[in-house]
Amino acid sequence: MKYIFLSTGLLLSQLALGQYNYPKTPEKPATDDFFGTKITDNYQWLEDLKSPEVKTWFKAESDYSHSIIDKIPNRDLLYKRMKQVQEMGGDSYSYARQRGNLYFYMKTKKNEKLSKLYTRDISTGKETLIFDPETYKKDAQITFFSIDSRADKVALLLSKSGGEICELKILDLKTQKILDDTLTPLWSEFNFEFTPDGKSIIYTKMSTGDPNSSMLLKEMKAMMHQIGTSSDKDVELASREGNPELNMLTEQFPMIEFSDDYQYILLNIGSTKAESPQFYAPYAALKDKKITWKPIVKASDDITQTFIKGDQLFFLSHKNAPNYKIGVTSLSNPDFDHAKIIVPEGNAVITSIHNSKNYLFYALNNGISQEKYQIDLKTLAIKKVPLPEGINNSGALNPRENDNIQCYNSNWLTPGTFYEYNPENGKAVKSKNFNGETSYPDYSALYVVKEVEVKSHDGAMVPLSIIYPKNMKMDGNTPAYITGYGGYGISSTPRFSNRLSVLLEQGVVLAIAHVRGGGEKGENWHKDGMKAKKPNTWKDFIACSEYLIDQKYTSSSRLIGNGVSMGGVLIGRAITERPDLYAVAIAEVGMTNVLRSQNSANGANQIPEVGNLKEPGDTKHLIEMDAQSKVKKGVKYPAVIVRTGMNDSRITPWEPAKFAAVLQNSTASGKPVLLYVNYENGHFTSDLDVVFKEYSDIFAFALWQVGHPKFQPANK
Repeated sequence: MKYIFLSTGLLLSQLALGQYNYPKTPEKPATDDFFGTKITDNYQWLEDLKSPEVKTWFKAESDYSHSIIDKIPNRDLLYKRMKQVQEMGGDSYSYARQRGNLYFYMKTKKNEKLSKLYTRDISTGKETLIFDPETYKKDAQITFFSIDSRADKVALLLSKSGGEICELKILDLKTQKILDDTLTPLWSEFNFEFTPDGKSIIYTKMSTGDPNSSMLLKEMKAMMHQIGTSSDKDVELASREGNPELNMLTEQFPMIEFSDDYQYILLNIGSTKAESPQFYAPYAALKDKKITWKPIVKASDDITQTFIKGDQLFFLSHKNAPNYKIGVTSLSNPDFDHAKIIVPEGNAVITSIHNSKNYLFYALNNGISQEKYQIDLKTLAIKKVPLPEGINNSGALNPRENDNIQCYNSNWLTPGTFYEYNPENGKAVKSKNFNGETSYPDYSALYVVKEVEVKSHDGAMVPLSIIYPKNMKMDGNTPAYITGYGGYGISSTPRFSNRLSVLLEQGVVLAIAHVRGGGEKGENWHKDGMKAKKPNTWKDFIACSEYLIDQKYTSSSRLIGNGVSMGGVLIGRAITERPDLYAVAIAEVGMTNVLRSQNSANGANQIPEVGNLKEPGDTKHLIEMDAQSKVKKGVKYPAVIVRTGMNDSRITPWEPAKFAAVLQNSTASGKPVLLYVNYENGHFTSDLDVVFKEYSDIFAFALWQVGHPKFQPANK
């Protein structure tokens, strides 16, 4: 359908709901001295989430936001369409695991909201539901799972409403009963696995499960639990206090795993840095009173992944190779400076490695497509995996026992497809087990994907992906939605999104800015968006936004900017540096107050990426990143919707809330600033009903503000 966007539509949209009488947010000045630079923060009082006054304020803001959003028509149509697109995609599957003749995997049926755990008999194809979180406990969601070697038991990591503080339960597959063992609290991303005899589990335990505690992500311990015993009797394997020789920081986390042959226990000292120190010990050391950990990798080695086979240590490194290289050295006497380089650095970026029983696989990414290659671990011969063009990822089904690989191909306009591959026969076959029956329209016939590079403020060429309707008139009257991230070396690779496809159907241009701080162009691209160079992140975003306007894809009165999590720095500083450039800003669970976020439980973990407030040099750059302190009274800011989750342990809820508060009390544009609060969930949730409801509200708000005729409230 073609929509005509008239200039009067914007005026009507602003008049329709009249004056915005936000809940009162008192200004209570508090001044911090950052090595001589004094910054006054009027909203630090909102950081006390246990205060009755703060709780009342959050509730008032949430109610007010919904009173505005509820007047926007056709939100229900967006929600229903997202559900329809989900159903058109058929059932969706996670990567599977194999034990003997069984596949284990999570599946979300096309008409359901949550993933459940299934098995499939490889010989007969029979599928069996083995765990439904909805029948286990209210609001339970499966975060991850691990199977023992004999397929007798499954360890389930369960969250409440998508929160990241989880509990681990064990399902006995023979009796179909949940055992009494309960391990908690565990973080959603930490490894856990069974010992080879299936009698114990190794895991990382948090020191507290209180999301408001300053110790939330500190002083964690690697543990071993014997199944059938109380968790009070769990054995400590590694910790900062128990192993001072490891030189762990309070906020670093010890993660334990076994080598594929069970000869070794591996210990990674994790953080937001991909370059983790790594240690090992013989498997027999599990019986020792204290394990003696031998170092393998130092952080300064710039190694991001390793794999051990016998005495061979394979590694992925960006040491003197910003696009990465793959090498091999001796485990017992590692020498990375003189290691054999199997895959040297090239023009494309090596993004990851993983193994099967006899092969090592790596991904080679040029920013638009990602190819998979295999290395024969005996001969070191390299061969390309024959997969369709696009972004190709893969995972081993059971690397301890076989070479079966599950591959996944995706593109911007092509829903993802699973392929099955075995390097022995060299054939990639579309999976009959893990692809739902789809009925999507032919998006490639309806839309165009254009990959360009945009010159940024300093001459750097920034990749920009643009998706727009075919035969679109380039006159600047089309709404456009641009998003970016720019953190931790994470790349925004092409992938199909049910939610964003619904935006496309509303006649909106989609754009993804691959800004510095990400990994699209290797480690140097990441480093050029860190700490002192962090301004490149939002300046790249601004340059890409300007390109869309200059090329007549859209105009500033139609442009919607989006940033999520670390992307809060990006969107927050983009609208404070160029408030004239955007009609709407969507700031989701965003880091918008970095000067105060280091006081939160997750704050110290961000130091490697953004800098340390205890260092004068870093502090200067943190001040520049801080969006909240850049908001000035009397400036005409865009319409803004700020999303937060009250159970968010990554970006504590007061940080987005303060950003909404300062904008409400400062903007002179007459455009709305709303705080959208989710009281049940955290940083994210896997409950699709919740996800679709939130985004139907958020997208409707944005489309209202850019004058889309379907989303204009009645003028009363």
